[in-house]
Amino acid sequence: MEKRYRHEWKHMISYSDMIAIRQRMMAVARPDPHAVDGKYLIRSLYFDNLSDKALREKEDGVNRREKFRIRYYNLDPAIIHLEKKSKLNRLGTKYSANLTKEEAQKIVDGDLDWMMASNRSLVQELYCKMTYQGMRPKTIVDYTREPFIFGPGNVRVTLDYDIRTGLLCTDFLNPDCVTVPAGETMIILEVKWDAYLPEIIRDAVQLPKTRVCAFSKYAQCRIYD
Repeated sequence: MEKRYRHEWKHMISYSDMIAIRQRMMAVARPDPHAVDGKYLIRSLYFDNLSDKALREKEDGVNRREKFRIRYYNLDPAIIHLEKKSKLNRLGTKYSANLTKEEAQKIVDGDLDWMMASNRSLVQELYCKMTYQGMRPKTIVDYTREPFIFGPGNVRVTLDYDIRTGLLCTDFLNPDCVTVPAGETMIILEVKWDAYLPEIIRDAVQLPKTRVCAFSKYAQCRIYD
């Protein structure tokens, strides 16, 4: 499962900044082909252990950390991904494995025995951490994303907003699960790239008085705990 780490920038921006970035990106990049009318809804279920290790490491600024989540798009469970995100300083990488709707529901329900026999190493890893480290589903994170891609540098620029939390609900396959705004309204600009960030994209995402931040949607959605 060796994978290359990617560079990541995150900025908290205003609504007017989002409009400006959107216009610039439409001029120099192209929308993600999986988006519908330029955007999609992301629903994720994040995991943590009994001591909230992932949350605490994020809040403490630990340089090397990881988190697990299950994710699907536009409330359509036909394609569900189990993902592990690993961070090293400001570099990040992601490992992914597909799940069926039935498998995802079993994980939510705590029915885990089947996981160790899976031929997907990431499913086996989650099984071990749920079994031996007490990792469990913690909260649903919903938000809307507008994604743009640029070939050179394998660049991905996203605008994320309307971040909502499922509070203590973990029934993330239920489309009627109630979510509420996760605190104050915010918009997150994310820029990810491989070895280099092309100057045309660097210029397009520049905003005055905006600095790179370490924002976490998972941590934001735990504010009511």
